[in-house]
Amino acid sequence: MKNAGTSQMFLAGWACCSSDETLSSRLRFPVALPDKRRIPASIRRRTSQAVQLALSAGLMACENAGMNPADLPAIFASAGSEMQVTDRLCIELAKPDGLISPTQFHNSVHNTAAGYWSIATGCRQPSTSLAAAEATVAMAWLEAWCRLQSGVQSLLVVCYEEIWPEYLEPGVGLYPAAMAWVLSGSPEKARATLGRPHPSGAKLEGDDAKSACECPALAAAPLFRAVSLGKTGDVALGAGWSIPLKFRGADE
Repeated sequence: MKNAGTSQMFLAGWACCSSDETLSSRLRFPVALPDKRRIPASIRRRTSQAVQLALSAGLMACENAGMNPADLPAIFASAGSEMQVTDRLCIELAKPDGLISPTQFHNSVHNTAAGYWSIATGCRQPSTSLAAAEATVAMAWLEAWCRLQSGVQSLLVVCYEEIWPEYLEPGVGLYPAAMAWVLSGSPEKARATLGRPHPSGAKLEGDDAKSACECPALAAAPLFRAVSLGKTGDVALGAGWSIPLKFRGADE
């Protein structure tokens, strides 16, 4: 049954993972290592760091929410996505006798994570893959809100980034990370409530601004921290956008 549409999003589960063990202390909330055992071996062998991070975080969030991954429409958001694969392909294309790997070629599209998610989980629900530079995280949340308004019952949001080739944009893509949330248009099983993302002019500050530059997916770090600590209020998403967050029992 479809959700009738609501101005609120209800948070059922969340997860964050990174292969960089230093991020947890830097971000001040728990960051798990990717659990590659959750990903079928046939997929692990031919996927990138970006895909493995996205799938790990998504599966962890679904488990945290107690929901079946195969039942959830999904939004996969990444400013760069398959940067390493695309860079290698471009290097080969520039050679007079360059050889293109078929596996790398089919992994070079922006919706690679969404495709492998469908294969790994057996999910046949719709998926969206998006990129919007420094506004990628904010646009992922806006897309999620719009999807729930349109009648989707529940969905998965994954923001992820792998390490970028150093010379492409120095100072960006220094850390690999993925954050995932399971959302619903119904308050059943809700652990927190999120409102409509909106332009607010709010800026990421201090370490959060630095982290979001070094790994665009970490523009979601303030929200993840607020969720982890149970803090209510308007939370910055980067690029001048914010989202209201409220926990059950919090004062109006």
